[in-house]
Amino acid sequence: MFEEAADMQGGVPLFPIEPQDTGTGQKVGRILVIACGALAREIIAVRDQNAFEHIDLTCLPAQLHNTPDKIPDEVRRVITLNQDVYSDILIAYGDCGTGGLLDKVLEETGARRIEGAHCYAFFTGLEAFDALEEDQLGTFYLTDFLARHFQTMVIEPLGLDWHPHLRDMYFAHYSRLLYIAQTNDPELEQAARAAAERLGLPFEMKQTGYGLLTDFLSPDESV
Repeated sequence: MFEEAADMQGGVPLFPIEPQDTGTGQKVGRILVIACGALAREIIAVRDQNAFEHIDLTCLPAQLHNTPDKIPDEVRRVITLNQDVYSDILIAYGDCGTGGLLDKVLEETGARRIEGAHCYAFFTGLEAFDALEEDQLGTFYLTDFLARHFQTMVIEPLGLDWHPHLRDMYFAHYSRLLYIAQTNDPELEQAARAAAERLGLPFEMKQTGYGLLTDFLSPDESV
């Protein structure tokens, strides 16, 4: 299910249920989360661990981060497809390089997103992330997702398999790789360490868990 969620085209919710006959066509009390595919596993884990049965999920491809200008229109498209069905729609994206354009879509549609400029910030907590940035500006961040998909999300898009000499150009001003871990997984930690070695950066690790995601998805917050 995790791979399916990460790669699925937005608009088709996971965990579908039959609409309640309310006379309005809405699923009263149910919420759709439109998420980046890079967060699929984490959202499913939060949903299952906390029995958040009010949540349905649909994901947009994680590769959209390579073209962030496309994120707002894609989010708008999925909101439009589902806004007559769900009582509320939450957006599991930070600004993610859209330069405020995603927030304009949310103002137009009434959907709400999690706080933060990106997932690094809402996993660590906003103030904690600011402190990390102040500590070392030249930090390359990995999440569980990026540790798991380092080859396809970092190496291949940068062309480092074919032009390894570009590594030093891309990462000349980075001072460390910081793995912010959502889970305690030795295999992912080893993958993150291997990523740091491949980039020629010192490795550091910080356990964050799911950060702000749990509160964002909770029934008390999603009303």
